[in-house]
Amino acid sequence: MGQFTAIQLEQRLREKLSPGQLEVLDESAAHAGHAGADGTGSGTHFRVRIASPLFTGKPRVARHRLVYDALQEFIDQGVHAIAIETL
Repeated sequence: MGQFTAIQLEQRLREKLSPGQLEVLDESAAHAGHAGADGTGSGTHFRVRIASPLFTGKPRVARHRLVYDALQEFIDQGVHAIAIETL
């Protein structure tokens, strides 16, 4: 299972979605002991707050799908949870 940083996820989202506003928070420490936590307290649970021109006219589910698609590589390698807030 991979360990990732909020900076890595942020860089990918900037590349893929050209956001006007972006905040990526590593909330892994708050999930210690939960399913998907790897015991290190980092790199498995993230919160993403994002606004992108690519979201214009799209329903919430489609905006979330764009975020998940952009981060799929991280999900495949061990990111357990991503809470998404589209702005």
